[in-house]
Amino acid sequence: MVSLQGTLPYIQIVLSVLLIGAILLQRTGASLGGAFGADNFTSGFHTRRGLEKTLFWVSIILGILFALSALVNLLIS
Repeated sequence: MVSLQGTLPYIQIVLSVLLIGAILLQRTGASLGGAFGADNFTSGFHTRRGLEKTLFWVSIILGILFALSALVNLLIS
């Protein structure tokens, strides 16, 4: 447990940087017009394909791993 307590913060840092990168690389469907009430429904709904779908699933998996590492950190502290 001692080695896990020492390495877990570094694992969380790496997971958080990867999660931020995966989220920032995803394409947003909202434009500036959507913020002011323009019709934004046509650009918001689309099927994810290729790299966009992969980034979507990677960000979900990284989020789950980060949450699990935070839970483990809470339990062993």
